[in-house]
Amino acid sequence: MKINALKKFFNRSLQLFAATLLIASLPTWAAPLKIGYSDWPGFVAWQIAIDKGWFKEAGVDVQFEWFDYSASLDAFSAGKIDAVGVTNGDVLVIGANGAKSVITLINDYSNGNDMVIAKSGLHSIKDLKGKKVGVEMGLVDHLLLLNALEKNGMKESDVTLVNAPTNELPQVLASGDVDAVSVWQPNSNIALKLSPGSISVYNSSDEPGLIYDALTVSPSSLSNRRADWQKVSKVWYRIVSYIYDPATHADAVKIMSARVGIKPQDYEPLLKGTKILTLPEAKQAFVKADGFKSIYGSSKTVDQFNIKYDVYKQSQPVDAYFDPSLTNGL
Repeated sequence: MKINALKKFFNRSLQLFAATLLIASLPTWAAPLKIGYSDWPGFVAWQIAIDKGWFKEAGVDVQFEWFDYSASLDAFSAGKIDAVGVTNGDVLVIGANGAKSVITLINDYSNGNDMVIAKSGLHSIKDLKGKKVGVEMGLVDHLLLLNALEKNGMKESDVTLVNAPTNELPQVLASGDVDAVSVWQPNSNIALKLSPGSISVYNSSDEPGLIYDALTVSPSSLSNRRADWQKVSKVWYRIVSYIYDPATHADAVKIMSARVGIKPQDYEPLLKGTKILTLPEAKQAFVKADGFKSIYGSSKTVDQFNIKYDVYKQSQPVDAYFDPSLTNGL
């Protein structure tokens, strides 16, 4: 009896040991890809694939985590997520601060949703001279404001900047503490509603391609799970087709508007202010060139702005932040 018991114990021990070895040998990519997204329309669009179960169909395990935009950048910088929806300018900012990443997919460029909004009685950027302007300093709409000032022959020193989180800026404008704010949607519309008589005096359609929105991935995750990130890219263009197809557009807007808690008819203008790129358009934007039609050219301009206005100290190696191969491989 004792011999049989010992044999059973020995066999069980071997099974446990084998199981332990198997678990230890499992590749790290068995865990889901963690992707941070926020309320910008080009990022909200991921909700379509989440709700439809398209990632499972594509054979890739993903876990999307919802954040305020700046909090999503913090989570990525802290290594809590594998990828994040980000502007091309902000990817340089977080990279300069140590969180290197690689843009693998271009979602869109802002085409009116980023705005400089002035209170009632002010009618142009030049009217802001000597005024207080609220902005989340160091982020993309700080760049939009600087671009607006420069195009109107003004300098940053011609206004007084008041730093505040973007999602609080509509209330800051309504309080009268500032004369204008630089914000993106849906905060732009909230600011216009909360401050009667306020108007947009400059927006991203005045400089198309100044602000690209993209998916940026940690270099280690991209290296270890390139095939999975390729699947994510493929799903993205299924989303794009769903948005542009007249037969499914309304459902796309319904899903996106539900994610941010507003009515579909109110969300439609926000989507129109975002130029979602088709696959051919994204491939073209990934071609190295000067100017805003290329994400490379746009990012070099952003880098120059960031250095000039002390967002960070050292110019960034812009080309190292892009890997167009996943998009070009579709």
